[in-house]
Amino acid sequence: MTDDGSSVSRQVTEDSESAAYQVLARKYRPTTFSGLIGQDVLVRTLSNAFQSGRLAHAFILTGVRGIGKTTTARIIARALNCIGPDGNGQPTTEPCGECEHCTAIARDRHVDVLEMDAASRTGVDDIRELIDGVRYRPTSARYKIYIIDEVHMLSKNAFNALLKTLEEPPEHVKFVFATTEIRKVPITVLSRCQRFDLNRVDVETLSAHFTRIVANEGAKITDTALHLIARAADGSVRDGLSLLDQAISQTDGEIEESTVREMLGLADRSQTFSLLELVLGGDIAAALGAFEQHYRDGADPLAVFEDMLEIIHFLTRIKVIPEVAEGVTIPEIERTKGKEMAARLSMAALARSWQMLLKGLNEVRMAPSPKQAAEMILVRLAYTADLPTPDEAVRMLTSSDGPAEPASQPPSQPTGGASSANGAATATAAAPSYDPVPQSVAPDSAPRAVLQTFEDVLALADENREAMLRTHLISDVRIVHFEIGRIEFNPGPNAPRDLAGRLAGFLNEHTDTRWMVSVSTEAGEDTLLEKRQTEENDLRAEAVDLPLVKAIMETFPGATLEDVRKAGQAEPPPVPDPEDPEQD
Repeated sequence: MTDDGSSVSRQVTEDSESAAYQVLARKYRPTTFSGLIGQDVLVRTLSNAFQSGRLAHAFILTGVRGIGKTTTARIIARALNCIGPDGNGQPTTEPCGECEHCTAIARDRHVDVLEMDAASRTGVDDIRELIDGVRYRPTSARYKIYIIDEVHMLSKNAFNALLKTLEEPPEHVKFVFATTEIRKVPITVLSRCQRFDLNRVDVETLSAHFTRIVANEGAKITDTALHLIARAADGSVRDGLSLLDQAISQTDGEIEESTVREMLGLADRSQTFSLLELVLGGDIAAALGAFEQHYRDGADPLAVFEDMLEIIHFLTRIKVIPEVAEGVTIPEIERTKGKEMAARLSMAALARSWQMLLKGLNEVRMAPSPKQAAEMILVRLAYTADLPTPDEAVRMLTSSDGPAEPASQPPSQPTGGASSANGAATATAAAPSYDPVPQSVAPDSAPRAVLQTFEDVLALADENREAMLRTHLISDVRIVHFEIGRIEFNPGPNAPRDLAGRLAGFLNEHTDTRWMVSVSTEAGEDTLLEKRQTEENDLRAEAVDLPLVKAIMETFPGATLEDVRKAGQAEPPPVPDPEDPEQD
């Protein structure tokens, strides 16, 4: 009986302790302005306002999730209503935490501090209920304070109902709004509030804050693991504390970097450097093998690509500002590998890799199989690794000796790295070499003409009887940029979605140049059809003013000018109808 009673008692005690546990995000929520980290401007402004007595009647706090908007609103409420331990205090930036108002607000049970979630109470009736209570003085506190979280969720009618009260509230009322979408708040509301933008907290500040919390909790964590958590928090204190709470629960001993990486689905940083080096070196077989190992180890493909983007950004910064690699927060592996890779990669190669990875990140996010999408992007990136830059391609094409390897890339010299010194990425010694210009023409055949202008492209389509393609080139292509090997255009409304691919395939088939054709959102030049119509209109206007034409029009009323051409000009070829299936 005693044993059973002891067991029950022990079980009740354990349940009570479990129920009393608070997550770190709530346990270490600041209660004074001095406890806010990374918000120096807000703290300084509000401190000066309290000291001078220049307190606004409405505040609006904006920032990313978990940055401390609601916490700041509650601190403002305590600061305005604190009366001190002796009951004679005035509004202060350092609430005592002991008086009846401070303790009641901390426990969310103060009758004069009303907190409303606009995400669940969006209607005008909810705001009218709030406004009806504004006229009454606070029950016991100095000010009646209304905290409205996610205020941008209010309906248009609700905002309109709030405007008049917000502009001229009673002296005993203060409003504090919080939102993550400041652009959705009407300007009429913003103009009646004192606005504070809460900044993202930088990694160093978060790491220092988390170090103090880990010490208080009696846990142990390596500096690298703590840095990973702070970086994954993305400037959000609450997100970082939630991750830290989860990491502490992972193990009873010291929290290692590997534990955090497994928890976050991250690949080892040194392995990601190696993967990127293999890809930029053109060794696609080894790169796919390394990526497969990351995936089996639990790394998320999206997280791997985000890491690769961070590394490309880091390498680019080293190219621009070499001192970046010497930062005190940069791990040794990143410092060493970063300097090495940045020295071998050019800015052009880094920019190209950034663009491809950035586009690939969205493809991985949207693809039915993120792993398959990631592998295809790695293949694409590896196959473009040793393509020449545009200026090198032009030099090779215009060289009297014909296409050749760039001077800084001797074919017999293995690089074993990510790229050559001049920046065009090259394959490793074990990887196959890919010619930047296809050699589909036999050595004894005459080289085909180089297309210098877009009109040359149109003439090539005429020559090869590509009537449909020619029609779209005339009617639906507004050239944004044209150079040998690259075309960028803005498609017209009637252009097929695959026009860029069809044009690139046609040019690569009928010329000796590798062409890249892309779509742009810039306006571009007029289409060839629009240019022709403009020229015809100008000629028509010029012809109508000729004395002979005027005399003929006056002699024959109702006559019309059907066609105008300059002397000796042939009739332009007709534009084929893309809907006609009989034409070639």
